[in-house]
Amino acid sequence: MPQLNPAPWFMILMISWLVFLIILPPKILAHNFPNSPSPSAAEKPKTKSWTWPWY
Repeated sequence: MPQLNPAPWFMILMISWLVFLIILPPKILAHNFPNSPSPSAAEKPKTKSWTWPWY
């Protein structure tokens, strides 16, 4: 049964983890976001409380 031989699959596993942990993070973190968050967007709008006419 060839799937029990770990030699080819272990190398594929190690190379894929190296790609995920070493090569991809700098590429992902190099992206710039065009819109920086402003402090006014962090404020929540004040809402009125619900008036229950039957209570």
